[in-house]
Amino acid sequence: MIEHHLDLPTPDGAMNTFITHPEEGGPFPVVIFYMDAPGKREELHDMARRIATTGYYVVLPNMYYRKTREFTMVRDEEGFKKMFALMEHLTIDLVMHDTQAMLDFVDKQKDAKAGTVGAVGYCMSGQYVVAAAGRYPDRVKCGASIYGVRLVTDQADSPHRLAEKARGELYFGCAETDKYAPKEMIDQLEAHLEGIPGLRSRVEWYPGTEHGFAFPLREGIFDKPAAERHWERLFALFKRNLG
Repeated sequence: MIEHHLDLPTPDGAMNTFITHPEEGGPFPVVIFYMDAPGKREELHDMARRIATTGYYVVLPNMYYRKTREFTMVRDEEGFKKMFALMEHLTIDLVMHDTQAMLDFVDKQKDAKAGTVGAVGYCMSGQYVVAAAGRYPDRVKCGASIYGVRLVTDQADSPHRLAEKARGELYFGCAETDKYAPKEMIDQLEAHLEGIPGLRSRVEWYPGTEHGFAFPLREGIFDKPAAERHWERLFALFKRNLG
């Protein structure tokens, strides 16, 4: 495997980014990996590597680069306060500017098949996957939101509205117990998606799980069978749409 830690230029500064892809057989379809709220870290690097080993050029940015190059989550009151402050400074517009920067970068890479792009996002970033599919319908061929939050809001740029512009396939993996993505919101999302002509989408519940079930280091929440099912769904989605 090839790995790089690179600073990608954006209008707001250098976005430190982890990139990984196979050594041979390229160019490879691109997968943008939007991090969850605790930030870019080795746990996510390992998940990016798992995607890359199946034949993809994976781009995992530090989405908090405007505030800090490194964020280490400490699971106490102060740690959560810092995390939510970093999370709240992001907007769909800001992340789409960053997405454009990532697309500009992969367009210049010989190992990246840049015309074929998929996306995956966990927790806070499920919304950004849907937004990217809507903002870049000619580039983003598929996207997966895993226990994504804020998928339906009353804002004009609510992800469920942006999904109307998507042409790629969308997958939503939802935890049965999730205070950040309650069933009422997911039901509203699913009903809206079903009313979009031509949109290929699937909402799937993961029984017995909680928010964060796919992360191996989330003690007491990680659910290995559910996590493996999410990998199965993710790789099948990429294979169907990215090759």
